[in-house]
Amino acid sequence: MWTALFDRFARDLIRTGTLVVHLPDGTARQYGDGSGAPVTIRLRDPGLVRRILVSPDLAVGEGYMDGTLTIDDDDLAGFIALAVGNMAAGGAWLWRRPADIARLWMRRLAQFNPAGRARRNVAHHYDLSGRLYELFLDADRQYSCAYFREPGMSLEAAQAAKKAHVAAKLLLSPGMRVLDIGCGWGGMALTLAREHGAQVLGVTLSAEQHRVATERARAAGLSDQVEFRLADYRTVTGRFDRIVSVGMFEHVGVPHYRTYFGRVRELLADDGVALIHTIGRASPPGSTSPWVLKYIFPGGYVPAMSEVMAAVEREGLWPADVEVWRLHYAETLRHWHDRFMASLGEVRALYDDRFVRMWRYYLVGAEMTFRHNAQCVFQFQLARRQDAVPLARDYLYRDAAPLPLKLSHAAE
Repeated sequence: MWTALFDRFARDLIRTGTLVVHLPDGTARQYGDGSGAPVTIRLRDPGLVRRILVSPDLAVGEGYMDGTLTIDDDDLAGFIALAVGNMAAGGAWLWRRPADIARLWMRRLAQFNPAGRARRNVAHHYDLSGRLYELFLDADRQYSCAYFREPGMSLEAAQAAKKAHVAAKLLLSPGMRVLDIGCGWGGMALTLAREHGAQVLGVTLSAEQHRVATERARAAGLSDQVEFRLADYRTVTGRFDRIVSVGMFEHVGVPHYRTYFGRVRELLADDGVALIHTIGRASPPGSTSPWVLKYIFPGGYVPAMSEVMAAVEREGLWPADVEVWRLHYAETLRHWHDRFMASLGEVRALYDDRFVRMWRYYLVGAEMTFRHNAQCVFQFQLARRQDAVPLARDYLYRDAAPLPLKLSHAAE
């Protein structure tokens, strides 16, 4: 029975491209329209067939982690691109709809992130070995989307361009007080202090990030300009000329959006400017993959613009500028994956083969979602006053070199 149901599910899901599936009973079946290079997977556990029908995202990810789902030539990128592209086109919609509806109904519970739970969620991902992140991030440990302004940029150059772009939107002057919500390992805060003369307070819930960031400030001789606190943004007091948050909003959770933007408004000076940089979805509100929630980002969620702006409007903030980055994160993830793969021996020494497969599935899956589904990056520039930001947007590019009219695929 399960094999027959799986066959119907796979035929409805894979409509374009070619997927060959070797089932546990020894039979092989082909799905799709026969176009493109075929991708071949092998299901080695009879129970996996049933689990895929119950929860495809979770079961496929776990099967790859456990080695009960293998891909010929280890073509993980080809397999995920094929699956994501067909799902984005509506494949197996009727099969997936009940689970999608259930997750939508339950998402407020999954994204309920009071301080204690938020701290545990952050520790799950960000308190892993610091050496792991050193192996695939740039030297400044920027764990968010880089900005590929020009074709062929290195990861380091693109991350520097991202920080420069954010700083330009903040309209900084020396001595300004800046709050960095979700400061990571401190790279953004240190850059704003060193290159723009800002006085920065960075907050994080990760003990490992706090330790590293504090040491980096000391080593750079910036401890008098930059303070890092192990604290929830909801506990911060005072007023700040500028607020920046890069790659943290994905952990806030929809039930807390009004609290988040309410705090941004309360903490921002009357003529202040805030810049919120987050992964977003160019589609209506949805839910997080159960595999991602369980193994990568518990409590995490990628918002639709409508969800963000509804909270911004209700908290009385001016949307001074909204920018959408499309394939920049796909390119960032490609760089991270290539660096990760070049360091597999060291990663295995830190963890084990199952962790390696899990992390690779995460990096490749995220890249293919940006390439083949409705995922992007939003930058929201916010203010309390209508005139806090110049009326013309060209202030962002006055000192920038001109760009080619058409970027290459690698830098779109």
